[in-house]
Amino acid sequence: MNPELLNRRQFIATAGSALAAAALTSPLALTAAADRTWRVAVIGHTKRGDYGHGLDVMWQRIPRTEIVSVADADATGLAAARQRLGGVKGFDDYGRMLAETKPDIVAIAPRHVDQHHAMCLASIAAGARAIYLEKPFCRSPREADEIVAAGKEKNIKIAVAHRNRYHPVLPVIKQLLAAGEIGTVLEIRTRGKEDARGGAQDLWVLGSHLFNLAVCFTGPPTACAAMLYQDGRPCARDDIRQGDEGIGPIAGNRTHARFEMADGTPLFFDSIQNRGDKAAGFGLQFIGTAGIIDLRVDQQAFAHIRRGNPHSPAAAAQPWLPITSAGIDRPETIPDLASRIASHQAAGENLIEAIEQDRVPFCNATDGRTTIEMICAIFESHRLAGARVSMPLQTREHPLSLM
Repeated sequence: MNPELLNRRQFIATAGSALAAAALTSPLALTAAADRTWRVAVIGHTKRGDYGHGLDVMWQRIPRTEIVSVADADATGLAAARQRLGGVKGFDDYGRMLAETKPDIVAIAPRHVDQHHAMCLASIAAGARAIYLEKPFCRSPREADEIVAAGKEKNIKIAVAHRNRYHPVLPVIKQLLAAGEIGTVLEIRTRGKEDARGGAQDLWVLGSHLFNLAVCFTGPPTACAAMLYQDGRPCARDDIRQGDEGIGPIAGNRTHARFEMADGTPLFFDSIQNRGDKAAGFGLQFIGTAGIIDLRVDQQAFAHIRRGNPHSPAAAAQPWLPITSAGIDRPETIPDLASRIASHQAAGENLIEAIEQDRVPFCNATDGRTTIEMICAIFESHRLAGARVSMPLQTREHPLSLM
């Protein structure tokens, strides 16, 4: 092997490992607030989004946090949540809970997106220091604008539960891309799970994860062109329906979109109902002139690389190698990493650090707004017959509400 290439790969592995360790190593012992316990209140809503992907119990894994209360409008769900969280005080109204318990951190857990805007604004008004919010962030750019502005005014740390955004392999991939491990990146390809939700529902629920990951590599989008289809034909006004989980109006069982990203890389999103591979799940691929880096969301290993020109079958006939926080084809060195990511522990610890160091979380409110704007840009382009629309969007309302 070329010694220069070997040295470069050794540097990448070493640098990547250091960056990954920094991403998951908490400096709390070095802060003046090292003895501070942060009081957490949980907002859930049984049968209306419940408690998301464990946004209630996650705090039981995070040092120096104490769950002090939980709110749930459903009496049976509230009783179960109180028992699950160790008998904490329960409320049937989250506004009253916020006023009485005055928490430092509010976990907004329901998956139903139509509740997020009001819950965020209420938490900010009640004086919370931080919010951890189930994805997707909210329903429209306007709602996102209002949450971002309110949080910024009071310096509230808002983090969105795109849990893979907190994965320590991401800085390693950034190093690999910068070092040219797959040559020049030609495009980024993303697909949802493409199950029964394929199309616009898949776009909201799962595409939001993919957009959030992609932007941390490329910067925000500058334009979008897209179309929605129902059974092979372009969607019309009569195809608009209310999506599940409170996401608002959607249309189509097939979605195709192309974004122009800040760094010049084109990003594609595609979802076709019942065309997915359940074994593969969903994810994104960086396709370069000398290889591919593949991310499979919520799977282990999270990332792989395949060297060789993907447009030359002979050159591309190389094995897929895992990428860990230690580098390419190296054993993972962070104990219990999969559980730390899946349980939101890494995200919660990052939020605590953001409060104590007065910085933004890895996946913050502005990132959440970008993700929502990308989803709505697809609807806006379709509303304009597939025309290229510039971003940030001029239309701040949900575009399908204007058809």
